[in-house]
Amino acid sequence: MHDLRTSKRLLYTLFITQSLFSAAQISVFTLHAIAAGILSGSDTATGLPSTTMTFTQSIMAYVFGLYMGRYGRRMGLAMAYSFGMLSALIGVASIYFGVFPLLLLSSAGLGVARAGADMSRFAAGEVFPEDLRARMIGRIVFAGTIGAVLGPALVAPGTQLAGLFGVNPEASLFVANTQFVASTMTIGNFNQGLTSGPWVIATFMYAIAVIITIAFLRPEPSVVAQQYVSAEEKQKVDDGDMGRSLGELLSLPNVQLAILAMLISQTVMVTLMTITPWHMHQADHANTSVSLVISAHTLGMFGLSALTGYLIDRYGRVQMMVIGALTLLASAIIAPLSTQLPYLVFALFLLGLGWNFGYIAGSSMLADALRGREKNRVQGFNDMLVAGFAGLGTLSSGFLFEFGGYLLVSIGGGLLAFILMGLIRQLSSAQMDLQTA
Repeated sequence: MHDLRTSKRLLYTLFITQSLFSAAQISVFTLHAIAAGILSGSDTATGLPSTTMTFTQSIMAYVFGLYMGRYGRRMGLAMAYSFGMLSALIGVASIYFGVFPLLLLSSAGLGVARAGADMSRFAAGEVFPEDLRARMIGRIVFAGTIGAVLGPALVAPGTQLAGLFGVNPEASLFVANTQFVASTMTIGNFNQGLTSGPWVIATFMYAIAVIITIAFLRPEPSVVAQQYVSAEEKQKVDDGDMGRSLGELLSLPNVQLAILAMLISQTVMVTLMTITPWHMHQADHANTSVSLVISAHTLGMFGLSALTGYLIDRYGRVQMMVIGALTLLASAIIAPLSTQLPYLVFALFLLGLGWNFGYIAGSSMLADALRGREKNRVQGFNDMLVAGFAGLGTLSSGFLFEFGGYLLVSIGGGLLAFILMGLIRQLSSAQMDLQTA
């Protein structure tokens, strides 16, 4: 029998590695679009790395779920971070040699890494009893705050590190579209070229995450989780019982609600968030104003995660899902009211906060609903759906904006939030009926 000290030590290990992973990912993301534009020489290619990463994450999430179910969380997370390390090295090569397809290959690999790394929130939740689960998942989500703060700050040190290793810190990769380069190269003195620094430093951070995971994520989290499973369920696992089928699990109202809460919250968030910087650009906002709005959004997404977990454990999963849906709806109503900065700061903060409520509450409910070997299989399927719909949301935001402007994008997000409220009411009632039957 493992005590809570063991669980806390595993939590700290997961938090540190997830912080390293998040910082590495965001440092690369800072220059992703710029690198794509320079290496491809096309404005239209700037979003391809992010889209590639999102859809690769979607495809591989289910695979990682199955892999962790067979080989454990420690090996699965170590493999994910290893993919990140290799992909970052490919990113360095893409900048060094000026090859755009290599950048896309690197982005695909980072998507694979993200698919596995996102499972760490479930690993944190399962090593604690149910009444502590949501706040522990919230703490892992909070690790994204460290990444959001540290990631962009790593660009300059990464450039210096690249120089020490002989990797050209500023590769002079000029393209015909010099106006595009001049308008986008706003970090440091990159208007003369492109730094491989973020990819270099990400390689080291992923490597450290691999080492920490292998060395300190012991005992295996799935083994510790067994102490919070009934004797009957333990016996089923020992007998090789694979648990309920995916179809059976997806027919359960609480599983449906958990997945839909995460899926819709993620889709609403990325759809509005993706297009807001371009909307502000068209309204003649300075880059500093755009950064302020995105910082407020990031604060809403990650900054209050520990408090969110406490509120979910205190007041319940369903109640916080409702509050999350209402918060997303409020964001969609406020965002198009004005192009003035206070409106956009408040709206994007609410957008991040609504996502936070829905995502953590959904993750907690899904962790509660599953047992034994069902966990990794369904959790991977869930993350596949969430990432896939997020990719569709990112793609659709541009089309909606072109057709009906920021108002139409906001209406679409608000409609999805309203639908989520209806689904919460319907599925939570169905679950109560199932429990009392």
